[in-house]
Amino acid sequence: MKEYRAFIFTSLFIMLYITSCQNYKKEESSIRLPNIVLLMGDDHGWDETAYNGHPYLKTPVLDDMASKGLRMNRFYSASPVCSPTRGSVITGRHPNRYGTFSAGFSIRPEEISIARLMKDAGYATAHFGKWHLGPVKAESPTNPKAMGFDEYLSHDNFFEMNPYFSHNGGPPELYEGESSEIIVQEAIRFIQKVKENGQPFFIVIWYGSPHEPYSGLPKDLALYDDLPKTFGERQVRLTSNETGLPVKRLQREVLRERFAEITAMDRSIGYIRKYLEREGLKKNTLLWYFGDNGTPHEAIATVPFRGQKGSVYEGGIRVPCVLEWPTRIPNPMVSDINAVTSDVLPTLCDIVGQNLPNRPYDGIKLTPIFDGNLSERPEPIKFWNGKPRQGKEFKPEPYIDPKLQEGTTPLVKQMNGIATRNFQNYHHPDIQVEDFGDTRAILDNRYKLVIHGEINDEKALKELFDVREDSAEKKNLINTKTEIAQKLEKQLWDWQQSVLESLMGEDYK
Repeated sequence: MKEYRAFIFTSLFIMLYITSCQNYKKEESSIRLPNIVLLMGDDHGWDETAYNGHPYLKTPVLDDMASKGLRMNRFYSASPVCSPTRGSVITGRHPNRYGTFSAGFSIRPEEISIARLMKDAGYATAHFGKWHLGPVKAESPTNPKAMGFDEYLSHDNFFEMNPYFSHNGGPPELYEGESSEIIVQEAIRFIQKVKENGQPFFIVIWYGSPHEPYSGLPKDLALYDDLPKTFGERQVRLTSNETGLPVKRLQREVLRERFAEITAMDRSIGYIRKYLEREGLKKNTLLWYFGDNGTPHEAIATVPFRGQKGSVYEGGIRVPCVLEWPTRIPNPMVSDINAVTSDVLPTLCDIVGQNLPNRPYDGIKLTPIFDGNLSERPEPIKFWNGKPRQGKEFKPEPYIDPKLQEGTTPLVKQMNGIATRNFQNYHHPDIQVEDFGDTRAILDNRYKLVIHGEINDEKALKELFDVREDSAEKKNLINTKTEIAQKLEKQLWDWQQSVLESLMGEDYK
């Protein structure tokens, strides 16, 4: 009898031990694999948050994230315009490597996306909102599903109130309501679904706000009814919501609508934060928000930097960035280390234990910042407003069948007489000296070299700024810090050579 009792006791102990180990492994796995939500505003400039000192904007959610999580003061978009920056988030590589030169240029199907890498790590993946890396229709070889997302509710480009979206490549459908709220609600539905499977989730939410043309809910517009009469007194050019064509309006009225969109976007981030907290998911969810480029021309009013959207000066590429992850970042942090959207993929791969594929990357892992183990960036950030080769004798060959590059989702703003957007991408046959031209910049931990113009052009403008002391880039040091400028220019040239080799398709062989 005693032997039997001993056997029962031993058996129960072993079962409890095994169960305990299994639970520990499950808990350990949960810690190792956080849920991840990436959020990105469209044309949301660095200064357009209350936490960065805006005098009128109300962004209580982003402010709260900045006060409790990691606030990154020197975060940059890889490009001063949207499509290329989105490509940098998806690939961890500069967009010129795969021909995503500007807005309306698609990504290439051979690129290895962050969504594919996250799927390999065991994540359920989804995309909601603006895609702008090719059409979202089912037959597109660069739609979100083709790039590794299990599910998507997406638009080819930007969108306004009552937007049209394609669900998993289906025909565009009208979704009535405030667009930021709609895509967050759809993201929450996806989380509810995958939660039942016990899978970690990787979700990308790319807003259509605050890109023009602007509109807002009455309650959000009312917050900005009393903007000072001395604020935004000039006339600005933007798209008419009524006609889809250019119109001139008083900037103060335009900013009232733009601010309303930003506040609505901010509120929608609050919705997903509250949901994660209510479901017990907040502690081990990495929630990361940043903009895709600087402030556009019609909204320039309080920007403290030189330049605007489209420019490689600070005003075109420095964007707001806040990150929350209570499990890993339990206390508030502020970082002045230079970081860029190309860092997202290497950082997430480091977190989930995925090796980077064997090809050139332009981002670094930012995880040492989380632990206070990084004092400065180990290598410069490079920027380059490239373009396809042009010339009378050269006819570029489309990389993707043009029919597959035709968009379907409608938007307000017309271009070339149509209210949708088509895409392009081209083969690059070889490397010539002329390919190294156009506006480019390189930023180390203190100095930034900006070059405008073509190679061997005597009129090419070169500027060197100490952006730590001169964030407005007013004082050109090119004639006093010549050695620094020459070193940076050499680094930039060598990097451009690597980029052009990628553009030729060398990375896909």
